Amino acid sequence: MNELTLVTSHDCHFCDHGREVLAELGIEAREVPIESEKAEELAAQGVPLAFLPVLWDGVRVVAYGRFSEKRLRRELAL
Repeated sequence: MNELTLVTSHDCHFCDHGREVLAELGIEAREVPIESEKAEELAAQGVPLAFLPVLWDGVRVVAYGRFSEKRLRRELAL
């Protein structure tokens, strides 16, 4: 599996939920604030960052918005 990047914003309840789901599944992701240079680079590469959080695996968006544990298990083959 590629390194996962989690793009988030502060005071974002969907972002808090996403962190919780990832922790429950034992998934580690590098967290990147939406205001950061790295998030700007991702957006410039065409990664859609309009609906946070966004979980990116380096190739595709794995999940965004309100994360589903069931869907993440399927997407990441857990």
